[in-house]
Formats: sequence, structure tokens, C-alpha cells
Amino acid sequence: MDKLMTVPLLDVLALAFFIICWVGYSVFARKRAKTTHCLSSILRTLRVDWMETLMQKEHQMADASLLANIERTVTFFASSTLLVLAGLLTVLAAGDKMVLLLDNLPFTIHTSLPLVQVKLALLAGIFVYAFFKFTWAIRQFGFVAVLMGAAPSYHLGGKNLEEREHFAKHAAKVLDQSGHEFNNGLRAYYFALAYLSWFVHPFFFMATSALVVVVLYRREYRSRVLRALLSIHHFTPGKQ
Repeated sequence: MDKLMTVPLLDVLALAFFIICWVGYSVFARKRAKTTHCLSSILRTLRVDWMETLMQKEHQMADASLLANIERTVTFFASSTLLVLAGLLTVLAAGDKMVLLLDNLPFTIHTSLPLVQVKLALLAGIFVYAFFKFTWAIRQFGFVAVLMGAAPSYHLGGKNLEEREHFAKHAAKVLDQSGHEFNNGLRAYYFALAYLSWFVHPFFFMATSALVVVVLYRREYRSRVLRALLSIHHFTPGKQ
């Protein structure tokens, strides 16, 4: 408790601003995706198309390969997160050396050892959160693989159109949730990079937090890839 009491007010405000940016953007993006075209909304539609097409195939080797590539990417980030956590624990054990290093840098403000330890512990918490998101995404991609294996039976087993559409919709939902968990883990990485600027100055910390929000918004709602995906979807035969 004594260590927490040494945190300056400016650092507390900077941390609060960081949390507002992260949580606020996450809530905003989730609600905005329901009413506005964005990467999340168009990918949800394309995933339904994927599952509907999948049921018309006797073999899903290509689809399984695509899913495996995605899963390998998520696994890479999960493994990398463990390495980052190991590094943070090492730095935390040598916090006094980090304080000396920061004090020797010309563009940083003086900070105490307890405050550096608090900052490092919170940064480790961000990567723990990211690790849980990545590993949950890996498990859900495994669920999708099981659904892919069951998909042909809905086409070859004489299921009616309503049952096939129901399967495709909910299989795509599982795939969509997997993508969202992966995206949440990546978002934690983005904000962790902004968090590093807290070791320089609280004002720089707030500026980089706001910058991350701008970058995420532009990529989700104003990017060229979004316009390309929308064009493909709108001009696909049978699409509205």
C-alpha cells in the first residue's frame, strides 16, 4: 500500500486515460460494428459465406489448411507473449538497474523504484490478458475444425435448407468469436506499445494512447482493405 501511495497524481491520471482509451474503444467498436460497415461486420458475413460453401464440399483439405495457417499465427503470438512475460519478470527483478537507466536518459522524468515496479507489474498484467485471449482463440479455432469435419453430413445427409443455414450461421459465429478473441489479443499488444511510453513521461503516455485509438479506428473503419472487402462482397452474385 505504501508503494501505491507514492504514485504521483499525473501518473494516475495518465493511467486512467489509458484505461478509458482501451476500454472505451473496445465498447465503441463492438457497438458500432452492429450498425456500421467495418472489418468486423464484413468478415462476419464472409465467414457465413465460407461455412455455407463448406457444406457443399465432400473434402475440406483447402479449408483445413486455411484454418491451420490462422491457428499457427495465433499460436505464434501466444508463444511470443510467454517470452515477453519472461523478459518482464527478469526486468522486474532488476528494477533498480532500470531506474538508473531511465534516469540517465535525457528525455525521461525522474521516477522511483516502487513506481517502476508498479508499471512493470501492470505491463505484465496486459500481456497475461493477451495470453489468455490468444489461447482461448486457439481453442475456439479447434472447435471450428470439428465443425468443419461435421459440415459435409449436412449436405450429403439430406438435411433441409433451414437446417443447413442454421448450421452455417452458428459455425460462422464460432469462427467469428475466435477471430474476435485473436483481435482482442492483438489490441492488447497495440496498447502495450503505447504503455511503454509511460516510462518516458505521463503526457507522452496519454498522447500515444490516443494515437493507438486513432490507428485502430482508421484501420477498422477507414482502411483501403475495408473498401476492397466491401466491394468484393457487394459485387458478388446473389449479394445485396
